Amino acid sequence: MMNEMDLKTKIEGLEKAITEHKDFSTTYEDQLKKAQQELKDYNKPELTSSQMDDIYEAIETGVENFDFSDTDNFEIEYGIDYDGKVNCESHEFRNSDDLVRMVVEKVCNLFKEADCPEDDNS
Repeated sequence: MMNEMDLKTKIEGLEKAITEHKDFSTTYEDQLKKAQQELKDYNKPELTSSQMDDIYEAIETGVENFDFSDTDNFEIEYGIDYDGKVNCESHEFRNSDDLVRMVVEKVCNLFKEADCPEDDNS
């Protein structure tokens, strides 16, 4: 049977082993995530940074040219003023930068970025 000191030593040893294994586990988890991402990217077509910029600009231009003030593009909520007049509460879209970023992220997720020969300084 173990005495108190033996048990404390055993507990410290086990805690140390768990900490070390967590460190190894974290390393393996990071490597696993990287390998999983590489597998996801494996069959994606490659684009250069310049091509990705072109896609970004094309989407940005498309969003900027969209008429967000056209009320036919919105489901309008109406309100009633205190004097009984019906009014349109709001139909203006103000977050085009957020829309561009969301669309670009979705499009860029379809591709992986390739190294461009002119980006290589060797």
